[in-house]
Amino acid sequence: MSSPRPALWMLIAGAALISTTGVLVRYADVPPTVSGFWRMGFGGLMLVVFLVVSRQWRASRWADWWWMLFPALFFAADLFLWHRSILSVGPGLATLLANFQVFGMALAGVWLHGERLGPRYLWGLALAFAGLWLLVGLDWGTFDPAYRTGVVLGLLTGVAYAAYMLSFRHAQRERSTLPPAQLLAMSSLLCAAVLGLVALGEGASFAIPDLRSLSALLALGLVGQCLGWVLIARAMPQLKASVVGLVLLLQPSLAFIQDVALFQRATLPLEWLGVAVSLAGIFLG
Repeated sequence: MSSPRPALWMLIAGAALISTTGVLVRYADVPPTVSGFWRMGFGGLMLVVFLVVSRQWRASRWADWWWMLFPALFFAADLFLWHRSILSVGPGLATLLANFQVFGMALAGVWLHGERLGPRYLWGLALAFAGLWLLVGLDWGTFDPAYRTGVVLGLLTGVAYAAYMLSFRHAQRERSTLPPAQLLAMSSLLCAAVLGLVALGEGASFAIPDLRSLSALLALGLVGQCLGWVLIARAMPQLKASVVGLVLLLQPSLAFIQDVALFQRATLPLEWLGVAVSLAGIFLG
């Protein structure tokens, strides 16, 4: 096993890379379901090519694809909700809201495995929602309906993401012997198929309007589905859980900063306090 320092830098790089996905969704300039379809399609194909070229692809069974369908459905729901939240409230707040999934994961642990929640979890939950209230609760009545809907969709994204993580872990641990990268590739392609069917039902166009849009979608596949998560997956086993949790908070933090810097999101000091309090609560949770 390599020393923790290279693993720490890998984790930081991975968190920084995936923090850009919300911005890339805005730059893609295509309907939200369509951007999810291209992200998963491009990312899945890139992973397959890499695994085949590096001779890491292994023969799969129909059962492997069947069990990967469940995380694919949940992640399709995640992207369906999150991309709409991004377009309504911006990538910064949408990413922060999606990270409330840590509380869903903890509650699932109680429900499914009889785990106990300690005082730190309860403090984290209280802090996270106090920060959210500072961000959006104070002026909730003045927001237009689309913005309020975007906040709700962001929180629902966290629920869908927690379900994705739990179902992927169950399939990986209990139902398949394939390597994680291959399972991720299979899940990505299945997710693209689900989102493609949803987009057809919506009557959306799959056309990519220009070079900037194509670049953003390719970057979503490469960064959001491949490089970022490969770095994170390789680094996590080599580091303490507390370090992993703290470093991964770079994702919503950097996403919020990018939103302010690139899209001129007007943010008051009280809202910055809300971001800090929410992140502290998520870390504790």
